[in-house]
Order: sequence, then C-alpha cells, then structure tokens
Amino acid sequence: MKSYAYLFEGLTTRRVLVVTAICAIAAAMVVRSFLNTYPDLLVSALCVGYTSMLLFTMAGNMRQSRLPREVVQVGAIVVGSFVGTVLAGIVKGRDIRHMFGERLEGVSITMGLGIGFGCVVVAWYILREKHARERERMMRAEAERHQLEKNVLEARLALMQAQVEPHFLFNTLANVQHLVETDPPEASRVLDSLIKYLRAALPQMRESTTNLGRELEMARAFLEINRVRMGSRLQFAIEVPETLKTHAFPPMMLISLVENAVKHGVDPCCDCGTITIRAREDEGRLRVSVEDTGEGIKPKKGGGVGLSNIRERLKALYGTSARLVIEEREPRGVVASIEVPA
Repeated sequence: MKSYAYLFEGLTTRRVLVVTAICAIAAAMVVRSFLNTYPDLLVSALCVGYTSMLLFTMAGNMRQSRLPREVVQVGAIVVGSFVGTVLAGIVKGRDIRHMFGERLEGVSITMGLGIGFGCVVVAWYILREKHARERERMMRAEAERHQLEKNVLEARLALMQAQVEPHFLFNTLANVQHLVETDPPEASRVLDSLIKYLRAALPQMRESTTNLGRELEMARAFLEINRVRMGSRLQFAIEVPETLKTHAFPPMMLISLVENAVKHGVDPCCDCGTITIRAREDEGRLRVSVEDTGEGIKPKKGGGVGLSNIRERLKALYGTSARLVIEEREPRGVVASIEVPA
C-alpha cells in the first residue's frame, strides 16, 4: 500500500475544504432549478466533488502516462462525476436501476453539472500549476544566472589577484638584483628578509579575505626591506589602532599602495621621504590611507597595474560601496586611501 501513497500527495485538508465550499455554493446556485431540496442537492454535490477530487489528485500524481497530464485529469473529472452520482444515489437509498431508467434525465443533469464545475476547477488548477512551474523555472534560471555571475566574478578576482603577485614580486627582486651589483653584503641581508617575508606572505596571496592586521604586517615587512636598500632616504610609520586590525580587509591591496608610494613617491626624490600608514573607522566605513612625502602618483598619470587592479577588485567585491581615493598632499606628496564597509 505504501508504494501507492504518492498517488494521494496533495490531498490536503485545505483542498477538501475548498471542494466543500465549491459544492455548497454550486448546490445553492442550482437549487431553484430543481425540485430537490438544498440538503439533497448538497449530498449529491459533495459525493461528486469528493470523488472527482480524489480521482483528480491521483491522476495528477501518476508517474507514467501516455496521455498529457491535463487530459488525464479531465478524464478523472468525468469518471469522478459518474462514480460520484452513483455514490450519491447509494447514500440516499435510491435504486440504481431506477436512477438510470426513469430518473436518467436528472442523473444526467447532476453528472453534467459535476463535469462542468469540475472542468472549471481543473482549468483553475492547471493555470495555477502552469504559473507555479513558470515561476519555478524563472527562479531556477535566476539562480543559475547568479551562480554564473558569481563564478565569473571569482574568476575575475583570481585573475586580478594573480596580476598583483608577479607585479609585486618582480619589483622586489629587481631591487635585490640592484643591490647585488652595488652592495653584495647588503643584498644578502635583504634577500634573507625577503625569504622570511615570502614565507609569511605567499599563503595569504591566494586567500580571498584577510584582516587589516595581516595586511599591515606584510606592508611593514616590505617597507623594512626597502629601507635596507634606500637607507636614510626612507622612513615609515604605521599609525593604526589595535581595535581596527581585526577588521576584514581585501588582500594584496594595501601592499600595492605601499609599493606605489615607494616606487613613484619616495624613491624618485633626492631627499629623505616618509611613508605613513593610517586607518580609521567612521560611520560604518573603514578608511586605510598610505601617505608619502615624495613625488607620489599623480591622478592624471594613473597608477599602472597596481591602482587599476585595486579599482577593479573593489568594484567587483563591493560594487559602489567601496572606493579608491587619490589626493595630493601639501606641500608635496600623495595620499592614497581605500574605503570599504567596516
């Protein structure tokens, strides 16, 4: 018996109440056209309605059928109306032979009304189910579209982040190569620091999220390596409250700002330059800035791979709720800031 339980799925109390209400209304609508009393017609309507509902439900749940589902359901209504009419006669104590003899006209009218009301209900259910299937198809298509957009976004982020890694590493190795030619002992010390830095940084380069504290550690290590190379020409300071270091922050963006500040800001200058990293939280937004006292990166000059990469990644990750701001510093230098939701 359990193997056929699926045929009765959807036969809920709500559906029974709906059919009961339809039968009560239908009996009230036609009672004036018959000699029968309202209770008599109501019994007939309920027998036809319940039988049709049962067969309609079973027809809709059939797993294999050569005919379209709608055709099978309409057939179930016709059969249900006939069986329900016979059942109503039995319930009322009528003679079945008499029903299909002298009272055939009345029986035919009852069956016709049952088929008519039943077909209206079938049409309503078919339209509702069609609408539900269409809505489900649209929701499934929308979910697939969102998943595709997510996959494309992740691929774009991976590609942009992959651009940052060699860009950063090659520039650092170029500095080491310069020291090898000019000061081998110093180059050895820088290379040793670089190895320690890479051991800590490489696993983080592949991550999609990190926190501000870990990004600051990478920036500090990078600045220390460059201070060895540049000597007294480079000074730096990190002024970030401890409470902000646990905030989430996109990886490899801060190091790009620091690298640009060294390469395009302090390094081209003849005098001593200072790079200061600051962070503050204001009205639910986290602002991390890299300020240099050198020539800096002028907005009209762009920023090469580093800054364009940051803009694209911020747009992909946060939409319009994050931004990269490049401002001139007085009397000279540049302040580059990243603002993200805190």
